[in-house]
Amino acid sequence: MRKSRRAAMAAALTALALAGTTVALTQPASAAPAAAGPQAAYNGVCGAGYNVVNWADIAKQGTVYLTYNAKTGKNCAVTIRKTSGSPVYVFTSVSVPDTYDSASDAGDYRSYAGPVYVYGKGYCVDWAGGITNQGTWTYGSNCGARVATRVTKTDGKAVRSTVAEPSAAVAGGTR
Repeated sequence: MRKSRRAAMAAALTALALAGTTVALTQPASAAPAAAGPQAAYNGVCGAGYNVVNWADIAKQGTVYLTYNAKTGKNCAVTIRKTSGSPVYVFTSVSVPDTYDSASDAGDYRSYAGPVYVYGKGYCVDWAGGITNQGTWTYGSNCGARVATRVTKTDGKAVRSTVAEPSAAVAGGTR
């Protein structure tokens, strides 16, 4: 089901707020250091032709992936738990602000939320994922800008930072 970008992000933030956490934004002096590798392996759930173009860890609980299919021009997002187990709240979303196209999935899942898809060829995308009361949101990503804005919420605090775009060289800048 398609939702507006604002509605998808608002739903995710509301769910996190209902989990009993508060969000306080701070601006770090420098960009956050890059992690060595994702905590949860990509499971291929987006389908054939989709390649991982970006990812972000969600605290110590898992990883949200952004994938892209050059043939179809579609982006796909999926949030994967590091360890499967009893169902917990997991969400994932992806949107293209310029076209107002967005998709999201949220619920109590054992291993992952998604996949969700939007057409994104030639556009910047926003994507997000969360597990229980932790989450990460990336804005203005994968459009050749080489830098995106990421908001990561861990232990009730949110940190806004800029992150280098590893996919800019892989995807050839603007797709």
